[in-house]
Amino acid sequence: MSEYGSPTFKNNEDKGSSSSSDSEQETKPTISKKKMFGRTVPIHGYIGGGKAADVVLWRNKQMTGGIVVGVTTLWLLFEGMDYHLLTFICHCLILSLLLLFFGSYAAPLVNRKPPTLPEVILSERMFLSVALALRLKINEAYSAFRRIASGRDIKQFLKAIGCLWVVSVVSKWFSFLTLIYIVFLLLISLPRLYETYEDEVDNVAHKAMVEINKKYTVLDDKVLRKIPCCPFSDKSKKHR
Repeated sequence: MSEYGSPTFKNNEDKGSSSSSDSEQETKPTISKKKMFGRTVPIHGYIGGGKAADVVLWRNKQMTGGIVVGVTTLWLLFEGMDYHLLTFICHCLILSLLLLFFGSYAAPLVNRKPPTLPEVILSERMFLSVALALRLKINEAYSAFRRIASGRDIKQFLKAIGCLWVVSVVSKWFSFLTLIYIVFLLLISLPRLYETYEDEVDNVAHKAMVEINKKYTVLDDKVLRKIPCCPFSDKSKKHR
């Protein structure tokens, strides 16, 4: 046996152990954190991406701030000053006509070109696309209503009843315009807050969903399973 035999064997042993540990690390599955709504893409792509997502997530702060200021101004006009929508539209048209008329009338006097309005022609294709999109949403809503009302899924039925009840209660506290304004503020602020504190919110939401599922399991065992199935449901057809 040579002088360097045993150290060489030891080094090979170390290499073998290190390679086995590396292979174990490679084969060890990575635990992925659960995201809200089961999404697998970033929040920017989940809400559609593009300029609309940039506005909602405050990527373009000037545009988003301008939209918030404009919507807040309109809400103050209509809700705080009892301004009516039709009156507001008429006043805007009157102001526009006055500015354009006197601008066109006084332009030759000051050696300037009169203001020109761009020619706008709304295409038939645009109206058809809007109508088709609206038709699709209405059909989806009616299909969901029909599916929930058919008695096939008690969980979805309870969710729908709960959501409608919450909306009916909240609508008593605010006017319709104020409710729309509150929804706008939530839509423009919550995605940005979620993106900032994404991990914390996901952990809390995961724990909340676990507790909700536990409560629903207890409710399902003690109450829902004792309710007779709807005669038009798939379960009753199977029993037949």
